[in-house]
Amino acid sequence: MTDKNGTELSDEQITDVVKKKRGSKWMRDLSADGGELMQPGDNSKFIRLAMTSLDLPPIDVSDPDQVKTRIAEYFIHCADNDRKPQIVGMANWLGVSRDTINSWKRGEYRSETHSDLIKKAINIIEELWGDYMLNGKINPVAGIFLAKNFLQYSDTQQIIVTPNNPLQDLDAETARKRLVDAIPDDDE
Repeated sequence: MTDKNGTELSDEQITDVVKKKRGSKWMRDLSADGGELMQPGDNSKFIRLAMTSLDLPPIDVSDPDQVKTRIAEYFIHCADNDRKPQIVGMANWLGVSRDTINSWKRGEYRSETHSDLIKKAINIIEELWGDYMLNGKINPVAGIFLAKNFLQYSDTQQIIVTPNNPLQDLDAETARKRLVDAIPDDDE
């Protein structure tokens, strides 16, 4: 086998070329324990970044201005630390649960003050995840999982069955006569 310049490749070089062409990058980079692109110290870094929300002073979550400011601080924290934002992370920064975030989003609670704000923040996260997926920045399986579990995406297919009843518009006597006529005689 030769390279593009016609130079003969060694067996080791051929093996390297074959390895590079097999599968997508994220599949090649999976470690034996399933950790994707994990480097020593990554877990410590992620834990420290997640724990940042523990030390934040509480805000009045009934005040939409304080909520908006804290959401902006969360996105800035993610940008400054090269971290992908998440709905759960945003909830932690606000000091509320993911269920509360979803309740605000659906307008079940604080609909006048919080619903639009939370929808915009979640739309930003959704846009980012879409960009990450389209540009190969996250494992597609993880992206699909997150979209289904946090952004309400689904793989369902809706099938509508419409009954075909040729007798539905007939009066009872006409329908009875048609049914009797449709039954074959024993003599036939």
